[in-house]
Amino acid sequence: MEDEYIRRHHRHEIKEHQCGKSLVKYIKAPVPLVWSLVRRFDQPQKYKPFVSRCIVQAGDLQIGSVRQVNVKSGLPATTSTERLELLDDEEHIFSMTIVGGDHRLKNYSSVITVHPEIIDGRPGTLVIESFVVDVPDGNTKDETCYFVEALIKCNLKSLTDVSERSAVHDRTELIDRI
Repeated sequence: MEDEYIRRHHRHEIKEHQCGKSLVKYIKAPVPLVWSLVRRFDQPQKYKPFVSRCIVQAGDLQIGSVRQVNVKSGLPATTSTERLELLDDEEHIFSMTIVGGDHRLKNYSSVITVHPEIIDGRPGTLVIESFVVDVPDGNTKDETCYFVEALIKCNLKSLTDVSERSAVHDRTELIDRI
């Protein structure tokens, strides 16, 4: 099913001066729990370890909403300005683009989809994140993809840790109530 989901939701037009890829992560937590974290355009710091603060411009959260993200030290950036492109709560699709900031990720666009999966006989989640980005002057496609992949893998690991910890906590509460 991974390939089918990627074909359906993660099609990026990659130009000559760009690179892109899709990454897959299985999480031992149910879709509603994982989606509740992924969909929070206004609070990416709930699972993204490199985000220290996020401010969304006033108004309802909708397509076209813009957030100003402060990045923790250790990365070659301090801020990123990002626009919400798609938030589909029925299909579990989230898409955003970077529209500014002091970093080298120009024309960055990503799509995250969340899909139900059975893992070890329990409800789990398949998360797919894909991206496309310009290759900065002085870097190769491989270097650029490697850097972005490393960031996404850290985010997906953190999403897994937060989701699975929460899922175990929820199961413990359920056991306590019985």
